[in-house]
Amino acid sequence: MQIGYARSSTIDQQAGYESQIRTLNADGCDKIFAEKVSSVAQRAELDAALDYAREGDALVVTKLDRLARSVAHLVSIGEKLDAKGVSLKVLEQSIDTSTPTGRLMFNMLGAIAQFERELMLERQREGVAKAKAEGKYKGRAPTARAKASEVRRLHSERVGPTEIAKQLRISRASVYRVLSAS
Repeated sequence: MQIGYARSSTIDQQAGYESQIRTLNADGCDKIFAEKVSSVAQRAELDAALDYAREGDALVVTKLDRLARSVAHLVSIGEKLDAKGVSLKVLEQSIDTSTPTGRLMFNMLGAIAQFERELMLERQREGVAKAKAEGKYKGRAPTARAKASEVRRLHSERVGPTEIAKQLRISRASVYRVLSAS
C-alpha cells in the first residue's frame, strides 16, 4: 500500500498544498494524510501516517522538505520507517529507500536540504539585523499591551481571563501577563 503525506506551512500556500495532493493521487496513493502546519509544530497527520504504515507499505511525499525539518528529524523518521519495514518514496527527487541507491540519495539530499535551510535562516537573520541597524525593522506591534486598560477594566468587572482573552482577541497568557504587571 502507498500512503501519501502532504504538508504546507501556511494556509496561504493553498495551491502548493493542492498540487501535492494531486501528485500523490496520480502516483497511486491508497490513503493520503495532509495538514497545513509549520514543520516545527506538532504534526498530527504525519504521526498518524507513520502509525498507519505497515510492513511492506511505502510512505510517499512529493519533496523531502514536506516531510522533515532537519537531517536529524529525517533520520528519525527513516529509523521509524525502517523499524516497521516501510520504505519511503520522494517523488520529485526520484528517491525510493527500498533500494540501496535510493537510501544513499535520501541521506545526501537530507543533508543538502538542512544546509540550504541553515543558509536561508542565516540570510534572514542578517537582513533583520541590517534593517534594525537602519531603523527600518520595528518588530510586530504589541497588541496585548495596547489593550492593557481594557484587560484591567474587564477583570475589575469580574470577567474571567479566558473570557477576557476571547473578547479582546488576545491570548490568555497575555491576559495573565497584563494582570500580573498591575
